[in-house]
Amino acid sequence: MGIQNKPKRGAGRRDSAANAAARRELAELIVSINDPAALERLFDELFTRAELLDLVLRWRLLKMLKEGMPQRMIAENLGISLCKITRGSRVLKQPDAVIVKLLRQAGIEKGK
Repeated sequence: MGIQNKPKRGAGRRDSAANAAARRELAELIVSINDPAALERLFDELFTRAELLDLVLRWRLLKMLKEGMPQRMIAENLGISLCKITRGSRVLKQPDAVIVKLLRQAGIEKGK
């Protein structure tokens, strides 16, 4: 019996050039979807329930931060760590952050 050369578990995650190309391709395809229901369905097909819940939770915490809610209150309301909230806070402080533009587009502002 010959020796089989199986790829090591997780080896595909380290192929940065292929991953970068696939990431770009996926972004371009997602941008082409102009139907919110179709995009939601894609999310359901692409992500596990836990991954999708993490994504939605991240969006909720960013909205709360943008509205001016204190980090400790967000942690208590969402049941998440301050570390996760601090990361979101850092993103909101970046002047060129896409998420800030999206929050503005959604009508999310401090005090609302």
